Amino acid sequence: MLPAAFFYLILKSMSLIKADKVSYEYIRRDKDGAVEGINKAVDEIDLSVEKGDFIAILGANGSGKSTLAKHFNALLYPVGGTVFVEGMDTRDEAHLWDIRQTTGMVFQNPDNQIIGTVVEEDVAFGPENMGVKSREIWERVIRSLKSVDMFEYRKHSPSRLSGGQKQRVAIAGVLAMQPECIVLDEPTAMLDPMGRKEVIASIRELNKTAGITIILITHYMEEVVHANRVYVMDKGRVAMQGTPKQIFSNVEMLRSVGLSIPKVTELAFELRRNGVDLPEGILTEAELANELCRILNAAKNGKF
Repeated sequence: MLPAAFFYLILKSMSLIKADKVSYEYIRRDKDGAVEGINKAVDEIDLSVEKGDFIAILGANGSGKSTLAKHFNALLYPVGGTVFVEGMDTRDEAHLWDIRQTTGMVFQNPDNQIIGTVVEEDVAFGPENMGVKSREIWERVIRSLKSVDMFEYRKHSPSRLSGGQKQRVAIAGVLAMQPECIVLDEPTAMLDPMGRKEVIASIRELNKTAGITIILITHYMEEVVHANRVYVMDKGRVAMQGTPKQIFSNVEMLRSVGLSIPKVTELAFELRRNGVDLPEGILTEAELANELCRILNAAKNGKF
């Protein structure tokens, strides 16, 4: 018999989530139920997520990114390939509860996830259904609301909150179930710019301070700047992958898959194309400003 330490080392080295040649198809049927056509929404995707990662999956509408996201906590099952969550096959019904406790989901519309009439009651709903003891439930509620900066709104009705505040409550509700990973499927798509900024700030903080693994599905390029790895999807396949800087260095490729480029990256790209000595893959206004100052200082000192 192999020693327990052997199995511990295997588990420790295992990816939190691993997609191996994953495919998924949507079948169109006519009114009589006959198959009219098949749309391959996800086409042999390989992807690996380690504990503590901040992974971003980018893509235009119809690229397959949301379909892929729903595989990570067994809302969908692959028609080809396999998805493993902590080594558990998502098609194995015996592990369904464990998989969904490991990987929580946050969707586009927070109104579809918020069911309580008071914020703190809504956040408590998940752990209550898990059978968590009452005292621990309220400890989790307090911690979760504080972690998304919504504790002062705990007695409010969700209907009186802004879109960004509602989404943060939805995230707190998932956090209260203590998942290792949160998959956010276009969580800012229905929000105004301020709401988007609030939600992304909360996500980043959870990743940095609590070590929660984040998988962010989005088509907003500026939201992926702080991810440690980015996958770009097009027509069900991974068209690009790399660090944000590597991805943003391929402006023409990003345009070709229907993604809009952040203004600062586009400006840096055009300046570079017109002879300005800027590095590729500029991500932020501060980075561009620093590079332009460097060029101006070099010119003043006669080094340019």
